Amino acid sequence: MRRRDFLTHALVGGAALTACGGGRTGEGGPAVHSGQRVRWRLASSFPRSLDTLWGASEVLAERVAAMTDGQFEIRCYPAGELVPGLAVMDAVQQGTVQIGQTASYYYIGKHPALAFETTLPFGLTARQQTAWLEQAGGRELMDDLLAEFGIKSLPSGNTGVQMGGWFVPEVRSVDDLKGLKMRIPGNGGRVMETLGVATQTIAGGEIFPALERGAIDATDWVGPYDDEKLGFQKVAKNYYYPGWWEPGPSLAFYVGKAAWDALPAGYQAVLRAASAEASTTMQMRYDALNPPALERLVAAGVTTRPFTQDLMDAARASSRQLLADQAAADPVFRKIHEHWDAFRTASFQWFSLAELAYQADAFARP
Repeated sequence: MRRRDFLTHALVGGAALTACGGGRTGEGGPAVHSGQRVRWRLASSFPRSLDTLWGASEVLAERVAAMTDGQFEIRCYPAGELVPGLAVMDAVQQGTVQIGQTASYYYIGKHPALAFETTLPFGLTARQQTAWLEQAGGRELMDDLLAEFGIKSLPSGNTGVQMGGWFVPEVRSVDDLKGLKMRIPGNGGRVMETLGVATQTIAGGEIFPALERGAIDATDWVGPYDDEKLGFQKVAKNYYYPGWWEPGPSLAFYVGKAAWDALPAGYQAVLRAASAEASTTMQMRYDALNPPALERLVAAGVTTRPFTQDLMDAARASSRQLLADQAAADPVFRKIHEHWDAFRTASFQWFSLAELAYQADAFARP
């Protein structure tokens, strides 16, 4: 969306949310009415058990219903209930559902530049990613790309920098990656392949069985809270950091263009406002829930380990080469990459001053 449009719709939607008291249908003042009753289905890429990821879809549905006095209803389905977790984009394109909750980098096979809406290795943090998308012009670039697939995208949330994942064997150097079988999606997976890893993209609910039976030796996911819920600590005890391939991954609500265009303008504003709240809620929940979850995992015998410097250096070099090759091969990718890279350079320069200085001092003295 254009920045001016985003601000306009956010103000309209925010006013509607304030009138409803931020609560459920019937609380507070009047809701938005168009005289039109709308019923949508939402397919998520995430299982119901992950109340942070999946929970964003529930926040969206609850707020939309509250702000329209129940006239606009979204019924949410977890991964596998309507469509497989990695088929959400297809479901929205085909009109099987009007809206989906997913991560764009799951679909880089359709176009490699879709990764920019989610995250890239050694890329932007959560705050930087949100700023690039919603204020610096990234959203306009992604809108143009997703329009080719008949999709309008809205923010669903961000996890913050992720952990590097669970490994059954210990990884003492970059050479120890050779021959490992790992679940890791997106460009992070492609970089790992250059380092000798055999990678797979597996939906969240299917990872634990694969790890348990030895089909994979390692997996990434998100961080302590979600990873504990999925039970990875029962199989693997080596918990590596940082997740250099997912420094600030954004999730998305995919809306089919036909469904979006059919909505009254007031309902479009409501959907924008509700998605913005869902997005903010996800980040807040992770920041509150990850610290105690990490304490529980360590108490249960999990060992946190940093990736070795030689591994980080090799991964960074491979990531740069991958982006350069993709930019050279595709003009759309090149256009988005140039914009993203300029923002990244300036943002890293700023964050390396006050932010980094404070964190280096404060975080070292908890």
